[in-house]
Order: sequence, then C-alpha cells, then structure tokens
Amino acid sequence: MQNTTRERIVVAAARLLQRQGYVGTGIKQIAKEAEATLGSVYHFFPGGKEAVAVAAIEHGSREFAGLLREALDSAEDPAEAVVACTARLAEELRASGWTDGCPVTAAALETLGTDSGIQQACAEALRGWEQLVLDKLLVAGLGPADARELASTVISTLEGAEVTAQVNRSADPLHAAGRQLARLVRSYAPRQSAPVGA
Repeated sequence: MQNTTRERIVVAAARLLQRQGYVGTGIKQIAKEAEATLGSVYHFFPGGKEAVAVAAIEHGSREFAGLLREALDSAEDPAEAVVACTARLAEELRASGWTDGCPVTAAALETLGTDSGIQQACAEALRGWEQLVLDKLLVAGLGPADARELASTVISTLEGAEVTAQVNRSADPLHAAGRQLARLVRSYAPRQSAPVGA
C-alpha cells in the first residue's frame, strides 16, 4: 500500500509538472491529484515539493526513455529510427490535446542558473536520452565524435520541435524535424539510402 501511495504521488506530480511546470504546481495539488493526504506526501518526501519534483522528473525521464528506445529500435536504419521518434512524439502529443510535452522542459527552464536537485535531474534526463541516440548511431557505424554531436543535435531538435508543436497545436514541426534530422544522419552514413519517412 505504501509503495502504491508513493507511486501515485510521483505519477501525479509528473503529470502536473509536465503540464504546468514546477512554479505552477503546489504540494497540496499534488496530494489532491494523487488522492493522498498531505501528511503522506511529506512522509515519503520529507524534502517537500523539490523532493517530489525530483522523483517526478526521474519518473518522466524513464517514461520518455522507454518511448525513445522503442522508437529507435523500430528501424535498423538510424535515420528512419529518428523519423519514428518524431512520429511517435507527434502521436503522443496529439493524443494528449497538446498538453503532455517533454517531462523536463518546464522544470528545467524554471530552475536555470541554480544547482538544485531539479536542475540536476533534468540534466541527467537529457544525458540519458542522448546516450540512447548515441548508442543507436554507434551501432550503425558512425565514429564516436560524430555520433556524440549528432545525438546531442537530435535530442536538442526534438525538444525544440516538441515545444513548437505544442504552441502551434500541430504535428508539422515534429514531422519536419524528423525529415531534416534523417537527412543529417544520412549525410554521416551515406550507405543508408532508404527514403525518408513521412
């Protein structure tokens, strides 16, 4: 029961942070959304709101990593795999009514310039996602230096395209990003010549 209550708190906090950011999310709201008492929130997270937020960001990071890994594994060609990532993100965003974007963006921007646990959790999430893309590119035969820069570019582009898609309530920015990223990846791996997906 305790684990279930803690998980409900973390999941509720993750959804709220994703939709309204760290500043806009209160500890009482987290408790209400989790159908938990305020006392139970502080029981599991004595550090209060920041501690809940760190756990929520870590949860969101794992969820996003799972989505990213599944999309990357869906195609052997890394260029097609990147297109699959943007298509999947577009599908998820549309299904959420354009509200459930990147699980770290809002919190990361709100805590810039700090050395908070939140900022550290956001940085770790981005590094983890880059590593997934890096691994895919290395397996495809790209050199380590090129693969590292490309992985960083892919994640940075996905982040920006996702925000733009949310603002415009349109999947077009993500699909365009997928096509352009695929062309970029192919420029480093010319042996991959399959057509870019939609």
